[in-house]
Amino acid sequence: MDYEILKKGLEELGAPSSDDICEKFGIYFDTLEETNKVMNLTAISGWEQVVNLHFLDCAALVKFMDFSGKSAIDIGSGAGFPGLPLKIVCPDMELLMADSLAKRVNFLNDTVEKLNLSGASAIHLRAEEGALKKEYRDSFDFALSRAVAKLSVLSELCLPYVKPGGYFIAMKSADSEDEINSGKNAIKTLGGKIKAVEEYIIPGTDILRRAVIIEKISPTPKGYPRRFAKISKDPL
Repeated sequence: MDYEILKKGLEELGAPSSDDICEKFGIYFDTLEETNKVMNLTAISGWEQVVNLHFLDCAALVKFMDFSGKSAIDIGSGAGFPGLPLKIVCPDMELLMADSLAKRVNFLNDTVEKLNLSGASAIHLRAEEGALKKEYRDSFDFALSRAVAKLSVLSELCLPYVKPGGYFIAMKSADSEDEINSGKNAIKTLGGKIKAVEEYIIPGTDILRRAVIIEKISPTPKGYPRRFAKISKDPL
């Protein structure tokens, strides 16, 4: 595999691009491709496509926030996006990846072991249930999500995990203006406010993406998050 594509992209983002980091991404790619043969983790395959559309897209968050020494929970992590690429380029961050499917959690923990990453793990957890647990609620510096759900829904699932003064970062497409505007009421209700909507082009592509950065300014009120059926049927 051609590490130059990856190295150049990471350098463009201002992210570390050492040989060790590139090799870790290579191991991650091999594990992802092999597992994807027997389990549907991602529709994207091939080194260049995975590097551009997954690895560099996720690592782009380092352009906007400092994750060094911080704790983060990746909600609905799936194949590890965006948490695992961030952990590879920010090795001293503490990462917890949460997913509702045990098979994906097993894949994530196996990958963490292969990459020899300390301070990273995955748990089998439904987002709306985990946020009610004392050990997780209002306790992380960052909550991250690259899920396809609308921002109002994601905010109710993710903001309860964030400590006041921390941030929820939602990764969105360029045409998300209406979704962002319609999510403002939910964000305010849950104790947050939009600090910035950062735009970036994924290195090696012409794809424009957005990182919606939401600051947690007060604890999430009791009663949130609600049951997922209620969140989906009646978003804030």
